[in-house]
Amino acid sequence: MCGIIGITSNKEVTARIINSLKKLEYRGYDSAGIATLEEGSIKEVKCEGRVDVLEKNISKINNKGEIGIGHVRWATHGKPSTLNAHPHSSDIVSVVHNGIIENSTILKKLLEKKGHKFKSQTDTEVIVHLVTDYLKKNNLKSTIVKVLKKLNGSFALGIIFKHQPDLIVGARRGSPLAVGYGPNENYLGSDSYALKSMTNKVSYLNDGEFCIIKKDNIDFFNTKGNKINKKILNLSKNDQSYDKGDYKYFMSKEIEEQPTTIKNCVNEYVDKINQKINIYNLPWKINEIKSLVLVGCGTAYHSCMIAKYWFEKNSLLEVNVDIASEFRYRKLKFKKDCLYVFVSQSGETADTYAALDICKKNNMKTCSIVNVVESSIARDSDFVLPIHCGQEIGVASTKAFLGQMLVLYMLCLKISFDQKIINKKLYSQKIKNLLLLPKLIKKTLLTDNKIQIISKTFANSKGSMFLGRGYSFPIALEGALKLKELAYMHAEGYPAGEMKHGPLALIEEGMPVVVIAPRDELYKKTVSNMQEVISRGAKVLLITNKSKDEVFSENIWETITVENISNDLLPFLTTIPLQKLAYYSALEKGYDIDKPRNLAKSVTVE
Repeated sequence: MCGIIGITSNKEVTARIINSLKKLEYRGYDSAGIATLEEGSIKEVKCEGRVDVLEKNISKINNKGEIGIGHVRWATHGKPSTLNAHPHSSDIVSVVHNGIIENSTILKKLLEKKGHKFKSQTDTEVIVHLVTDYLKKNNLKSTIVKVLKKLNGSFALGIIFKHQPDLIVGARRGSPLAVGYGPNENYLGSDSYALKSMTNKVSYLNDGEFCIIKKDNIDFFNTKGNKINKKILNLSKNDQSYDKGDYKYFMSKEIEEQPTTIKNCVNEYVDKINQKINIYNLPWKINEIKSLVLVGCGTAYHSCMIAKYWFEKNSLLEVNVDIASEFRYRKLKFKKDCLYVFVSQSGETADTYAALDICKKNNMKTCSIVNVVESSIARDSDFVLPIHCGQEIGVASTKAFLGQMLVLYMLCLKISFDQKIINKKLYSQKIKNLLLLPKLIKKTLLTDNKIQIISKTFANSKGSMFLGRGYSFPIALEGALKLKELAYMHAEGYPAGEMKHGPLALIEEGMPVVVIAPRDELYKKTVSNMQEVISRGAKVLLITNKSKDEVFSENIWETITVENISNDLLPFLTTIPLQKLAYYSALEKGYDIDKPRNLAKSVTVE
């Protein structure tokens, strides 16, 4: 989950490394560091905390290196500290690393026997000592080949050398790594976004490959050290400049952007004139797909859960949902007529990518739903469906969640119509409903004042529960997750009907409970479950849609109503108050909403 950057140039690189690290900070903000080569020595500056702190520290010294590497850290091995911050260096080599070296303990013991002294608690430091050790008897390329063979686990590496003042070595296994091309300089980065301000021409390392980057040349090598050619790709000209504007936090901005992002996504996929979904060039015929497996982590997993209801209701497909981190550790029974769909905002989620990789190795049909079309998951999938929601900075996903749901829903409509499960009239009506969605989301966003007041109760409670049935159950899970991510509170999402099977024991006087109960076919049953928790002292916040009918329950603490739309699209609206509830609860507690503790935006480690 760390981020790395490297630049070799004929001019000073420090300022640009810092700028790139700011763009990579969504990957981790436990610590930051930079190493440059100056006057024949490695110059290292590190700090605990964020890039802003690093920038202040660097401003106090004279740093004029024309080659350097930088790093932002999400801690795995070793607590967040300056000592454990990257880069890690010896007298002759400096390394930045994203990933986990699984055999670091064994390697460390072997190196200590040779006299190597370790300073940090990190797994990364073994790479420094391995490289230093092999360089005593091997040239640079042989050293890299031998070191990479010694390492078990995942990594993206950037390495500079005291005696090689003009080059950076990059290497990849499991973790993503991009190489950028510039005039009289070249670049290395965890993703293309970190490089976009400097270049629009990139290549991507595949697993097992490494590269030697000089300011005027880049060579690529396979696992055996044989030179290979790499395709140069042109990135979109959009520089993805993105700031908070008048908003205090990116998350607030991203919540309010949802009418626009949903509209953009709908416009990309809906043919308004012919009233149909534009999903062209599928590599398979619909009759070749008999089943569907939806795979994701965290919020993306919740979007998959909702989609399962849609596909089961509107298609002939057998549908399963899998948590990506568990996928590859089960005895999988692959089917040739199954389509595996991988959902990830960043397109770099390590667990999701690993699941995709297994499917590819077994020649399965693969499709990805991502926000970043230049990502590893997108590049390695047979077919890509972008969510078109623009860059999302806030760690707790909001607009990307709605975008993932939307694309999954449109894929469902496409398959449903092609399978002749829904007729032309119903198909057109569902598309008309889709076109209404941005406007209704905008109206639903007008609940701030009430939610701000309600959030004070949640912020002062020791825990809460979120309940729903049908489509609303995954939304309950998502609401609980958002409160955990942002307000650091214990929150649990449950199917409303499961409360009597144990969780009801948790209910006590004054405990806030969110009940998501739109007026669908499950409304009355959910309201009955709601009454069960009210009778045991819970303070119930009911989230439902507008209706002339009265709520069939008494003693409800608070009610928030969303706009009306077809039942299958109500999850888009009921999600909005839950996003705001988490946001304002965290705000009430004074937490950093965009960068919650212990988390990172892109989860690139297992």
